[in-house]
Amino acid sequence: MAPHPDDEVVGCGGLLSLLAARRRATRPVSSVSRGTAPFVEVIGVTDGDASHPGSTNWTPERLAARRRLERLRGLRHLGIRAPVHSLGLPDGRVDSHERSLVDVLSRRLRSDDVVITTWRHDGHPDHETVGRACAEAVRAVGATLIEMPVWTWHWARPGDAAIPWHRLRQLSLSGRALEDKWLALSEHRSQLTPDGERPPVLFPEAVDRLLRSAEFYFVPEPSA
Repeated sequence: MAPHPDDEVVGCGGLLSLLAARRRATRPVSSVSRGTAPFVEVIGVTDGDASHPGSTNWTPERLAARRRLERLRGLRHLGIRAPVHSLGLPDGRVDSHERSLVDVLSRRLRSDDVVITTWRHDGHPDHETVGRACAEAVRAVGATLIEMPVWTWHWARPGDAAIPWHRLRQLSLSGRALEDKWLALSEHRSQLTPDGERPPVLFPEAVDRLLRSAEFYFVPEPSA
């Protein structure tokens, strides 16, 4: 579950590429019957229409349409062609809809599902709200929650006491997965290019930080 278009790329794009590659290797497309449930479902919480406040080039409506298209194009590079389930919640104000988000997700989940979303303490209000909602829904149905640090990398320091390091796991990416991730992110031109005199939302240093050769995930707390 991605709070904004591109969160699924910067947070777990490499993992999605690896999963799609494994799927292709073990289950050729020709053997998949029409109507089979997708092995990966992407749920977009917002359309990211508030990323350029006050812009003279992007109205919120135009930006939302553009970012939905960027998401679909990006996912294709990762081998994900299942439809995106878009909730259309207000960008920057997801906290006002946390209860409904829990309800929606609880109805869609099964006990054997694995939910990947942004960390509950990531440092962005939408990311944290979505993380909390997913955690509550997962507890209700007995599914598994994996959390992605995204904004965390912009503020955390080595050994930071705010990070539950004992729950952090590293996933090394193959060259192909890293290339797929870069191609997917490159589709998000609205976030990568300047808006008039304004710098891009995803500035070069942030992109370098997010496109490392490994991804990191918080796994559930070990059972006692």
